[in-house]
Amino acid sequence: MDFHNYFTTIDWLVVAAYLAATTWVGHILKGKQSTIKDFFLGGRSLPWLAVSGSIIATEISGVTFIGVPGMVYAAGGDFTYLQWGIGSIIARIIVGVFFVRVFYEREIYSPYDYMGNRVGVGAKRLATLIFQIGGILGQSVRVLVAALALKVVTPLAFHECIWIIGLFAVGWTLMGGMRTVIWTDVMQFFLFVGAGLFSFIWILSSLDQGWASMIEISGDAGKFNLFNLTRDPAVGFTLWVAILAVPFQNLSAFGVDQLNAQRMFCCRDAKDAKKAMITSSAALLLTTLMLFVGAALFAYYEEMRLNGTEPQIFSKDSNYIFPVWIVTELPVGLRGLILAGIFAAAISSLDSILAALSQTTLSLFRKENENKDSISRDLYYSRVLVLLWGIALSAFAIELDSLRGKVNVVVLAFGMVSYTTGPMLGMFLAALFTPKVQAKGLALGFFLSFCVVAYIRPDIYQILLNFELITKNQAISWSALSNKNGNLSATIHSAWAWPFTVFLTWGTALLFPKRKK
Repeated sequence: MDFHNYFTTIDWLVVAAYLAATTWVGHILKGKQSTIKDFFLGGRSLPWLAVSGSIIATEISGVTFIGVPGMVYAAGGDFTYLQWGIGSIIARIIVGVFFVRVFYEREIYSPYDYMGNRVGVGAKRLATLIFQIGGILGQSVRVLVAALALKVVTPLAFHECIWIIGLFAVGWTLMGGMRTVIWTDVMQFFLFVGAGLFSFIWILSSLDQGWASMIEISGDAGKFNLFNLTRDPAVGFTLWVAILAVPFQNLSAFGVDQLNAQRMFCCRDAKDAKKAMITSSAALLLTTLMLFVGAALFAYYEEMRLNGTEPQIFSKDSNYIFPVWIVTELPVGLRGLILAGIFAAAISSLDSILAALSQTTLSLFRKENENKDSISRDLYYSRVLVLLWGIALSAFAIELDSLRGKVNVVVLAFGMVSYTTGPMLGMFLAALFTPKVQAKGLALGFFLSFCVVAYIRPDIYQILLNFELITKNQAISWSALSNKNGNLSATIHSAWAWPFTVFLTWGTALLFPKRKK
């Protein structure tokens, strides 16, 4: 079906009005942009509640808003994903209480500055490189998600949808740096909450017996299963993964990854940064809401599944389920507003990573001086880097879509960050507790960690297959990753790589202590 025919002129006007309003708010709240401190840290003057909302909006983004309902709806999908919250809350508390304190001991722009101060400039450069690799891998998924929604409502090609999102993201970032990023994130936060609640209530009202129908239909299908000790078929999370592995991923994501850490540096002081980080645990409530939306959608489409009239696009990709429901079932104007929120959230997620990538790149060659010429030059280079990274991320998102097949975007997002999450945290812990290590030891640890993740995940083999560099039989033989259908799939869940690569990176670095002078 051509679902874009459902999207009327009024809907497009709503989308345009929302994006224009968001851009206007970001413009009037951007403040002065005379130094890179203003551009990258918002002048360290932003209120902690706004920073907390920005962290939540960036974490949720379109990946949760679209991917989670599709994940629950799909065969074998359930609430097991909520186990993620156990490690997430633990990690935020640790970051807020311990990490923030060391970050605010002196004026720095990123955790990588801290690593450089403790271990040496080589460690800073290595950490920046790892972050950039992880940023490209992980954040490209967020662009891809919004493009999926945009593809539903437009006749545009997929790559055209991605370039449109990238264009807006570059524009928002250039307009006001982190102040614009954070205030537009706050707008997305409120729209996400409102859109999620409204959609859930609307779906329930469409069922014969409302809540009772959803509980019965989705419950019989096992959608409300929460704690599994065996591997979950939809996501792969088990209770053991949630307790033992997820805290390591979240410590890295919230404490060491510049995407979230940069927001902490925008607060007035360490006390505000601590409050912002810990209260961002409220993101778990929004994730729970979107899980219920997925269960409600499963109940809503039951009759179509039984009659064989379910939209064919659902079997092609479960990530299309929520966008299709929005377009076909909601009244004119409302569907435009909700989809506008999805687009804007993807844009704000992308502009967040653009700011982080340009700041860390600039730090690699920026000299520490404060004369007038250098200040204006650094600001100019920052804006050029935003543009270049915007082009690179958009291009990679297009390639990533061709590689992912039918993989759910939530699973894809976690898989992509597996390559860098552990090494980043391992480097930070080495800088914090054992600063007498050498950067070459950390580099070797990262290389070994990357190889381990590449072995247990099918991504590398799939790329080689796509370029016809190996045969499928060779890929299966080399990776030992196959199921009964002969498709590549990890027998060891990549989440276990998070804690393993933390200690592999740190332990390898300990083998190369600095020589005493």
